[in-house]
Amino acid sequence: MSAFTWPPDPSALGATDRPASAAEEIPAAVLVPLFLGGPEAQPHVVLTRRRADLKRHAGEISFPGGRRDADDADLSETALREAEEEIGLPRTEATLLGELPATSTFATNYVIHPFAALIPEGLAWRLSPREVDAVLELGLAELRGARTRTQLERRGITFETDAFVLDGNVIWGATARILDDLLGLLDAASAQAAGGALDLRALSGKPTDA
Repeated sequence: MSAFTWPPDPSALGATDRPASAAEEIPAAVLVPLFLGGPEAQPHVVLTRRRADLKRHAGEISFPGGRRDADDADLSETALREAEEEIGLPRTEATLLGELPATSTFATNYVIHPFAALIPEGLAWRLSPREVDAVLELGLAELRGARTRTQLERRGITFETDAFVLDGNVIWGATARILDDLLGLLDAASAQAAGGALDLRALSGKPTDA
């Protein structure tokens, strides 16, 4: 399989149709860790479930990340630092692949910059006791089939939203939008790959075997 340029042009997927980030939005970053796992080396993504007693986004599923610190050289450094703090992912084990389209949060006024990274299978997670309840390792094929519309209730308000519902886990909001972008870009990459099959190792831009 030949390598391709990461990321594929997001405009072909409509990702650039979102409004431009307002100047007053707060910059933040998340890491989107990907690995090849299982007997058939299928692509998986790593997410976290936040503690149920947190004041904000309690119990929600998200990618490790947060606000940019003054000491962070750039937003990719923010994503790597937060992943290390939240789930114990060593920066040396994460190979950055590229940045996915940014997405805004409507309630908290953040603009989130997601950075995809390739990691080894089988890492031992060290959860932040203050923030993280669990680490989820979910197959991308299963997530693709789990996309749906669902009803949620937050602060006494019931609403319908796009979401991924898998094994009792409901992924919605900015995290769901990031997953949508990830799956769209990987689908576009698969169409360019020989035989229509995608090897995540190609995302690093390094040549792979034909």
